[in-house]
Order: sequence, then structure tokens, then C-alpha cells
Amino acid sequence: MSDIVLDCKGMPCPQPVLQCKQCIDNDDPAELSVIVDNEAARENVTRFLESKGYQAVCIGGDAQWRIVASGRTGTGSKAVDGQACDCEVMSPAEIQALEQKVTVFIPADVVGKGDDELGGKLLVNFIATLPELGHELWRIVLVNAGVKLSIPGHPCFNGLKTLEDAGATILVCGTCLDHFGLLNDRGLGQTTNMLDVVTSMQLATKVIHV
Repeated sequence: MSDIVLDCKGMPCPQPVLQCKQCIDNDDPAELSVIVDNEAARENVTRFLESKGYQAVCIGGDAQWRIVASGRTGTGSKAVDGQACDCEVMSPAEIQALEQKVTVFIPADVVGKGDDELGGKLLVNFIATLPELGHELWRIVLVNAGVKLSIPGHPCFNGLKTLEDAGATILVCGTCLDHFGLLNDRGLGQTTNMLDVVTSMQLATKVIHV
């Protein structure tokens, strides 16, 4: 059993993930355990730990889970004293030639304000037009009522599924799904947290806000 145990019960998103990040950044543990009490936190913490090279095993169920992380691959996050690396500065032309990463941020199930029926139709058309971005389309972030697009049967569902199958990553806010009682109904994408949302916007070369 790991000596490091993070008790994240009752913490709102994205606090459990941030607690894990802080622990890994500060201590770089070979093993750690995280206790959470909701499904969204369980999914987010597990995915975060796996992204850091750990093997994550979830124990428990219903109202509480213990996520045990071990077997980390790679060299860890801490820098080695006395070592440095040279960084070659790119020219403006080389920077321009880098692959573009477009993140689309969708915080509602309609486009604009006014007539919601019209706004819903506009959103369907918007999703259907996103393939025109080609390989530049990187991530689609669904928050607030936008998470309803990830539910099978929604008019935008098939369009989003086509984009996901083509390689776009779709992030669906876990807190938002839980708020609308849809946590178990998501049919595409991956449940995410606000840290992933902020990171997706930070790393993108362009953010399209619907």
C-alpha cells in the first residue's frame, strides 16, 4: 500500500486532479493512493494519473473509490541537477509552419441568444461544418449545457461522433454532466475536468468560442 494517500472526498472539480498534480510535482512518488467520492472525480483522477505514466487501479464503488497508482514509467518529473539542454530558436517562418491546433469551446446547446429553436439549428450546422478545418481541428470542449451534445439522440451527436472518429478529441465536463444528471449517459468523448479545459485552451494555437 502506498505511503502517500490523498483524501479528496468532497472536493469539487478540478481540485482532486490539482491535488494529484501538486503531489507529483513536489514529491514525484513511485506510488500514491487517491480517495474520491464521485464518479467524475474517479474518471478524471484515473485518466490524469495514467497520463503521468502510472498504472491506476480503482478499488471500491458506489459512494467512494480508492485509486491506487503505481508502476510509473519514464524518468519522472524532476530535473537532474547540473544538467541543461540547448534550445534552438525557431525563425518566424518555422513557427508559422508548425502544425496548427484548433480548440472549439462549446458552452451551450444553442448558438447565440434569442430564438433557441433557431440557435439549435445553427449549432447543428456549425458542427456539420467543422470538418472543413481538416487536420487543424484538435479538441472540442463541451461545458455547461454544451455537454448535452454528447448524449445519443441529440441532433449534434452524429456530427460530433464523425469528428471524433476522424481524430478530434472531445472533452466533456464531468461536473456539468453530473449537474444535468447525465454522467452515465455520455455517448462520446471523455469525461474531463477544468484543468484539462484550461490546458486545452492554453496549448491551442487558436480557440473558437461558440
